[in-house]
Amino acid sequence: MRLQDASYTKIILVTLPEVTPVSQAAAMQADLRRAGIEPYAWVLNKSVLAAGTRDPLLAARLAGERKQMERMAAGLTTRLFTLPWLTVPPIGFAELSKLVSKPAPRT
Repeated sequence: MRLQDASYTKIILVTLPEVTPVSQAAAMQADLRRAGIEPYAWVLNKSVLAAGTRDPLLAARLAGERKQMERMAAGLTTRLFTLPWLTVPPIGFAELSKLVSKPAPRT
């Protein structure tokens, strides 16, 4: 019952910006909602688009990410947090704090 209590528990769905992971997260959200559990937010992890690259070789990937972000914004979630693709994983409090201390670039 505590999972259904939004004042006690926040469910956060984490997904990659690709078709299959977003579809799987959407299916998980539907299952949670059937159980009376409303996800608090989604986290889009390892976004090349959020990393700010404009490399023409990555154009197809960037277009795919945009499409998935539009899909999420079109009704899958009202709270979406995006984490950029990082070359070095954030380990420790200081590194993780950097992820939330500066806003992501607008797309």
